[in-house]
Amino acid sequence: MGASPLIQIKGLSVGFTGLSGRTLPVLHDVDLSVARGQSVGLVGESGSGKSTLALAAMGYLKSGLRLLNGTVRFDGHDMFDQRRTGLEAIRGGQLGLVPQNAGQSLTPTIRIGKQMAEALRLHSPLPRADHRARALELLEQVRLPDPEAIYRRYAHELSGGQQQRVAIAMALAGDPDALLLDEPTTGLDVTTQAHILDLLRDLAQARHMAMLYVSHDLGVIARTCDRVMVMYAGEVVLEGGTRDVLRAPVHPYARGLLASIPKLADTHLPVALEGRPPAPGEGRTGCAFAPRCALASDECRAAPVAMQTAARGMQARCLHHERVAALPLGGTGAAPVHTVRDGPPALALEDLAVCYARPGFWDKLTGAAPPVATVQGITTQIARGETLGLVGESGSGKSTILKAIAGLLAPLAGTIALDGNTPLPPLVAARRPAQLRRVQLIFQNPDDSLNPRHSVAQILAQPLKLYHGLGGPALRARQEALLEQVRLGAHYLDRLPRQLSGGEKQRVAIARAFAADPDIVLCDEVTSALDVSVQAAVLELLNDLKAAAAATYVFVSHDLAVVHALADRVAVLYQGRLCEIGPTAAVYGRPSHPYTEVLLGAVLEPDPDAAPRLLTNDAADLAPPATGCPFQRRCPRHMGAVCDTEVPPPRSGPDGHVIYCHLPAEALEADMAPGGTAS
Repeated sequence: MGASPLIQIKGLSVGFTGLSGRTLPVLHDVDLSVARGQSVGLVGESGSGKSTLALAAMGYLKSGLRLLNGTVRFDGHDMFDQRRTGLEAIRGGQLGLVPQNAGQSLTPTIRIGKQMAEALRLHSPLPRADHRARALELLEQVRLPDPEAIYRRYAHELSGGQQQRVAIAMALAGDPDALLLDEPTTGLDVTTQAHILDLLRDLAQARHMAMLYVSHDLGVIARTCDRVMVMYAGEVVLEGGTRDVLRAPVHPYARGLLASIPKLADTHLPVALEGRPPAPGEGRTGCAFAPRCALASDECRAAPVAMQTAARGMQARCLHHERVAALPLGGTGAAPVHTVRDGPPALALEDLAVCYARPGFWDKLTGAAPPVATVQGITTQIARGETLGLVGESGSGKSTILKAIAGLLAPLAGTIALDGNTPLPPLVAARRPAQLRRVQLIFQNPDDSLNPRHSVAQILAQPLKLYHGLGGPALRARQEALLEQVRLGAHYLDRLPRQLSGGEKQRVAIARAFAADPDIVLCDEVTSALDVSVQAAVLELLNDLKAAAAATYVFVSHDLAVVHALADRVAVLYQGRLCEIGPTAAVYGRPSHPYTEVLLGAVLEPDPDAAPRLLTNDAADLAPPATGCPFQRRCPRHMGAVCDTEVPPPRSGPDGHVIYCHLPAEALEADMAPGGTAS
């Protein structure tokens, strides 16, 4: 008989009391076990109960929730029957947590080094004299560039991806027996994500550590987990080995999730799941997924469905699991809209440079060297109706370029022009209303951009009044039309942001941007925090709105497959410098810069056997080198002095494809064949 699981949950039901006084369940009779050395993935749409289940494993429930039934044990200890001191001894030490939003878990007024030292003091037996060395070692383990510099910084001085890596390092400070990871790589670029996942997997194997991994990214689950549990409406609907669940799932919901994932090899948009999951406490008598299921029968709707033993030992909450194999595993959605029009470009960037640092009085007095620009030498034109994708790792300058175009950051040098020749004032305050109307920005996190005290009607009214002077019945009619465009409906007008799901908030943010009737829409990671089914629906929505408005998009994303599905052209950035820019098919089909090859090789597919191709001994840069190619320190095809001292000149190829690399064209042709391996 084997040892008992490290994490063991039996018959767990969690709920809250509604306004009517009824108890509304969030989790329904969930069983879960994770042994030492085992990794279990929890997947499902937002609201499925994944994070609630993971936090319950720590003996923690969010405000308003309460334990209805069941037990939660960690290493034999009942987590809901522990005194505070007992829980403190387990949490952060034996049981580590990596939260989704690292920015909210790091203290803004304390330097990173001091926060790391506090974690070591509380959860590590190391003497105080060794804390600094251990903290620097942990920061280096999670691939943070220049750990000494990171150690001295505050959280607000780090990018979102860097904050996330600090949170992972702090979770590892106590050498935990188990890790709970709640969407820990959402804010990371593809190369950092792949390296971090390999690190976590290696640590789990070396330390015989258990991992419970919450994610909407099935590529992440494929890379890290031995088993997968698919959750829907607070229930486990499918459980089995990772390879079986991702390659031949026997529940229609799991197959729908796989169809929602954009893939590098597919030039079409992913297929969104029809309908929506039920709200907590929403009345139902049978299978929760029946209203969205193509196989649903009267028997499915008549009574709750128990778990069934299905093919290859999987457990499925489905009466028709034997017929599920006939459903499509993936699908072809709509083709991306290509409405590129002739005439002057919608937007032109000429030698754009942006720098966050500004020389101080002492710097000017002593003649110190000026700080290195965050973004430099960006020159391109974007046609009317075109979608330009900006890709690159965290710190590559993607969002910085968007902020400069939007007037939120003043360029250090260069120009930004509408219609090819009408310069935009550098900052929003100096732009006329007509110029403000034409350029709209959709932020990554709608929680930060939607006023929590304003209703949806008030949020949409602001641009409609400001730019179009609407009021009365005309204002109401336009508000309703905008909500219909983003597939929400007029009944959402009186709701507050807190009454909306993550996907609904993002749709409101999109509706607000399009309320101005913009010519140019700047999209900053607009799908990164969304689960795959909502992401597919938002991509389809952006595609439809582009067709209706003939808008020009500048689309920033860490997800290269999302960019592939939507963009006409792609610009690859490293440390704020262009590596290559060209038609999407050309850049993805035959990458012409070593860095592009590295990025594409790191993309995770929802296939346990599809390992990413990563650079060995790779380390990210905190800033570009003072001279030469920005990618020189990491380049697998480094050519010596020319790369170290000379900035690569632009080299033009067919269809406007421009490459910034010293490699001769014939070497690129020979080395950059599809499927090549980064050395």
